[in-house]
Amino acid sequence: MSAIASPSLQALNDLETRLDGCLLRDAHEQRRRLQRLAHRARDGKPIDRSLKEVEMRLAASSELLARRRRQPVTLDYPAALPVAAKRETILEALREHQVVVVAGETGSGKTTQLPKLCLELGLGRRGMIGHTQPRRLAARSVAARLAEELQVPLGEQVGYQVRFTDQSSDDTLVKLMTDGILLAETQHDPDLMRYEAIIIDEAHERSLNIDFLLGYLKRLTARRPDLKVIITSATIDVERLSRHFAVERNGEVQPAPVVEVSGRAYPVEVNYRPLVRESRDEEDLTLQEGILAAVDEVERIEREKRWYSGPRDILIFLPGERDIRETADALRRAELKSTEILPLYARLSNAEQNRVFQPHAGRRIVLSTNVAETSLTVPGIRYVIDPGLVRMSRYSARAKVQRLPIEPVSQASADQRKGRCGRVAEGVCIRLYSEEDFLSRPEFTEPEIQRTNLASVILSMLSLKLGDVFDFPFVDAPDARFVKDGYRLLFELGAVDDGERITAIGRQLSRLPIDPRLARMVLAGERFQCLREVLIVVSALATQDPRERPAEKRQAADQRHKQWEDPNSDFVAWLNLWHGFDAMRETLSSNQLRRWCRDQYLNYLRLREWHDTYRQLRQLTREMKLEPSSAMQPDTEEPGAVAGAEQQPAEKPRVDTQRLHQALLSGLLSNLGQLQPESREFLGARNRRFLIHPASGLSRKPPKWVMAGEMVETSRLFARDAARIKPEWIEPQAAHLIKRSYSEPHWERKRAQVVALEQVTLFGLPIVTGRRVDYAKVAPAEAREIFLRRALVEGDYQTRASFFEHNRAMMAEVEDLEDRARKRDILIDEETLFAFYDERVPADVAGGRSFENWRKQAERDTPDLLKLDKAALMARDADDVSVEQYPDELVFNGVRYPLSYHFSPGAGDDGVTLTVPAVMLAQLPQGRLSWLVPGLLREKCIALLKALPKALRRQVVPIPDWVDAALASLTPDERPIEEALGEFLRIKTGTRLDPSAWRHDQLDPHLVMNLRVVDHNGEVLGEGRDLRQLQTRFGEAAAAGAKALAQTPKEDAERFDDLPGTPLPGSRTTRQAGIQVEVYPAVVVEGDELRVAWFDHAARAETAHRDGIVNLARRRLPDIVRYIQRELPALKQSALLFAKVGSHEQLARDVIDACLAQTVAVDPLPRSREALDARLEQWRGDLVGYAEALLVDLHKALQGHLAVTKALKGNVTLALALTYSDLKAQMQRLVYPGFVRDAGPWLKHYPRYLQAAEIRLEKAPRDLRRDQLSMQQVQAWEERVDTRRQQTHRDGIVDADLVEFGWWLQEWRVSLFAQQLGTLESVSEKRLARRWREITGQTM
Repeated sequence: MSAIASPSLQALNDLETRLDGCLLRDAHEQRRRLQRLAHRARDGKPIDRSLKEVEMRLAASSELLARRRRQPVTLDYPAALPVAAKRETILEALREHQVVVVAGETGSGKTTQLPKLCLELGLGRRGMIGHTQPRRLAARSVAARLAEELQVPLGEQVGYQVRFTDQSSDDTLVKLMTDGILLAETQHDPDLMRYEAIIIDEAHERSLNIDFLLGYLKRLTARRPDLKVIITSATIDVERLSRHFAVERNGEVQPAPVVEVSGRAYPVEVNYRPLVRESRDEEDLTLQEGILAAVDEVERIEREKRWYSGPRDILIFLPGERDIRETADALRRAELKSTEILPLYARLSNAEQNRVFQPHAGRRIVLSTNVAETSLTVPGIRYVIDPGLVRMSRYSARAKVQRLPIEPVSQASADQRKGRCGRVAEGVCIRLYSEEDFLSRPEFTEPEIQRTNLASVILSMLSLKLGDVFDFPFVDAPDARFVKDGYRLLFELGAVDDGERITAIGRQLSRLPIDPRLARMVLAGERFQCLREVLIVVSALATQDPRERPAEKRQAADQRHKQWEDPNSDFVAWLNLWHGFDAMRETLSSNQLRRWCRDQYLNYLRLREWHDTYRQLRQLTREMKLEPSSAMQPDTEEPGAVAGAEQQPAEKPRVDTQRLHQALLSGLLSNLGQLQPESREFLGARNRRFLIHPASGLSRKPPKWVMAGEMVETSRLFARDAARIKPEWIEPQAAHLIKRSYSEPHWERKRAQVVALEQVTLFGLPIVTGRRVDYAKVAPAEAREIFLRRALVEGDYQTRASFFEHNRAMMAEVEDLEDRARKRDILIDEETLFAFYDERVPADVAGGRSFENWRKQAERDTPDLLKLDKAALMARDADDVSVEQYPDELVFNGVRYPLSYHFSPGAGDDGVTLTVPAVMLAQLPQGRLSWLVPGLLREKCIALLKALPKALRRQVVPIPDWVDAALASLTPDERPIEEALGEFLRIKTGTRLDPSAWRHDQLDPHLVMNLRVVDHNGEVLGEGRDLRQLQTRFGEAAAAGAKALAQTPKEDAERFDDLPGTPLPGSRTTRQAGIQVEVYPAVVVEGDELRVAWFDHAARAETAHRDGIVNLARRRLPDIVRYIQRELPALKQSALLFAKVGSHEQLARDVIDACLAQTVAVDPLPRSREALDARLEQWRGDLVGYAEALLVDLHKALQGHLAVTKALKGNVTLALALTYSDLKAQMQRLVYPGFVRDAGPWLKHYPRYLQAAEIRLEKAPRDLRRDQLSMQQVQAWEERVDTRRQQTHRDGIVDADLVEFGWWLQEWRVSLFAQQLGTLESVSEKRLARRWREITGQTM
């Protein structure tokens, strides 16, 4: 400092000499400030004002130090404590060494006496003596005990600090605290300058915090040689702790000194009673059976050793609460005399835990988890029963969850348990396992750092800039997998980046003294405007559950707790409980509130702790400048009914749960799950499968998606504190974690994009499936190729660009040539087309929008840039595909039917398709359709000949030559091609082909004309290759089409009483669906009126018009009709004969209709009023005579019918039953209501048909076999005729040839059964078959 002006130099020197008289923290801080002031002084800058501030600070610090030194403390060491005997040894070790390890069992006094020894050495004045405890309860109780022994008020010379509670002051010399508090202090005081000595108590527990502190202190002692460190431990692996703090002296590495302090102990007898028996004759015992046997053994030992006085209690260690409940039940059922059974575990209320410390009579059996191993000393224990099991918290690197498996305890833990019974008297420890099992167990319990997630440790190290985790001096190095998983969790929370460097979020998280997951929720609470509610929930998750479930009142407790449940969220249940307690706190006194808590099975102290935690966290968020917010909604609609409480809030506050859950989700991204179908199981991250814990409000009705506050594996993996979520919340918060995969990239014309299906997964869990995204943003090169191929090459694109329409038209022309020729060798291949577009379209164009933007600009300079010409599209010439061979239309009866071609084997329209309006189906010539088109006819003929039977096929080889010869001489007409070919072959070979020889079923579909049926608007109704089937199928459509063909709707709709004056045309031609079609009018009767109807077939129109004329004639000749009905005796006589069949009215109408049909309604049918008048005038005078003549034939027919029907009555033998049945059917065919008109001229032959039936009845018994054979022949033909007639009637057509054929079957009956009566012409089955082929084109 020589360069500094003399007054300033002197002032700086003076102040520096005063630093040793100040508190350590102030000396450290002001020394650094003086160094900075020296630099300023060298630079010639003024430092006077700063020097005065430093002087004031040092003066205040010196005064405080003096006050601390003056504080009285009473240093009294109870001689009964073993540590008192080692006082000088410990003092000497502390004087000579910076770090000392003190080893001693519980009860040795090290916890309370070591702070006194430090005070005796003069420590605790310039800085505090920091004393850490693993648990808050221990920190408070030790502080109280130490203050009592030092005879000072708690909170002054002796203070304590636990999470969110600080009972210390500037005068505090010894500060008790949890190890977590000391760790938190390293955040803002890395060198721990507030402390002159640090005592780490219970280091043998090797918790995560303790191991981190031991490593931290290892480094800190090198920086602060003045800091004294005392490590206390049970006599468990103290050498490891000693080696950890080894220092190099005089070239040698010297471990920290270990001072052994023996505890107060009595001899303990160890008995091994394994549950698994070695002898085959003995059965293995269950845990409860082994414990009952051990209790019996304790009673036997007492009797043998006469231990009837003094402590007699038994401590039984069990792995979990469930085992405690089951064992308690078993012991109670055993009805042990004068025995009290008490449970002891961490979740019990303070009152229930304190019961084990209360005096009692008789024996007490304490059933405890490992909480009684080191944390609590249960008084009066003389016997220990140790099953050797513990539920150990263990992180699974594979499943990424904290598991709670039940494991064998280590030897050290077993010895700790044994030591619980040697404190007050000689004791016995019964181990329910073998000595060999004990010796095979690990010597020490694995430290927590090697079996837990290290995220919080890593975060603390990063925030403190302590360097790489693997370089940190841990007592035992953590598993590399756990470190990796810790970083992975921090990356999940956004606390570190992908380079494992701490982020701004990570620095904020490190300022909150809670689990990083919970801290992340707090930060998200600000973002989602629900900080208050998040703090409430996080505080609940960070503290012990205040809801109590006493073993004997679990059901009652659960019932009371249901009032706060929420079916969709356990987190909302916490809010409900919070608000419920708050409401009670406002209205009840302190005592009433405690009583209310007791009634509701709530732990009042834990509720207070929850509120304290909330308040402290809220204060921290204010210091972090997080914006306060709330998700509470002003309106309250849900009533809150709380059972069993004297006073309750009227309503539950409503919360915007969506915002709340999204904030909580930020810390739980790896704790999500999707419900699996037909199961209550969830699939979670990394393929984990879990169930919602039964205690959750969601367990009864699991939602589809859930997040969990905690995943714990016991008997199964369970999710605790669960809530329903929406999967769409996940992706925005997990953007840095999700993985995207894409499948099925394809072109979508509507979007003009190449689209792929995106799947988004989070830790392997699909959160988005099948989302369509623009593939150009994912894989632009691949998207571009798909766009070029599908949109431009294949033409699946919608654009107004002229090039596109031009190119598609050119390609359609060439493709049409291929469809006609049925060969794909004319159009250039797709690769050539692709190359054309690929060469011209820029590399950055991969979709419709970018293409259109480029195209518009490019076509300004080169309009035909993307246009193809037809020559460039053709790979070869197509001269063989001519219009003559493949016409564009077929002409039938002057109607031009469009033809189209499609080459696609297997497709419904493969081959040539003729488009026909439904109204024209009836007019299509079946035979002409079989000729197809010239270009396909040769192929069809070859196929027909190849399908012939082998004997016929041999006569026409080589088949192609025969086909060529045939086609050279044949011309398409209405004959089927098969008939024309057959005739050609008959002429050439002399062989007549039966029609059945043609195997149409073996023809490829494209060799049969496909018919596409359209309605009158051109809409496709259907298509097929069977004309008859299509006619039946689209009969109604044909009628609608015919109606639509009326040129003047008025003409169709007009109703009238007579035929129009202008003759109805025979047909009318117009266009329908672009095709010239022809329809036929007819007058039809509807009720009392007439109208003109239009038909698609001439035969349908003729039948309808004939009926119309008959009806009209009946109206025009009422007098004659009345006369025939009433005055003709023959009609009355015939009606009597007809009575068994129908009524007089039916027969009279039938006779009149028959007369009119055979006179007035004969061809040519009248089509105008004038023609009808002439026809009526012609027959007016002769109609009655015609009726009389018809009645003569009718009378004879009915007489014959009556004779046959009488003969068929009565009993009949079984042999003649079929004959009689056939004759009855014949009678029904001949005589029925309406038969007179239907019979027409055949009525006069009825007597012969009926006489033949009588003769058959007479002859049948004599030659029954011949009768049956003849009957079967006739019935086969009648069935064929009936089927055909039903089909034509469905089409509305009366086929006169088919009707006549039916009468020839009656003639055939005469020939078969009464040949002597004769027939009109010679008739045989052969002649009938030939006639059938002529009528139908079908063979038998």
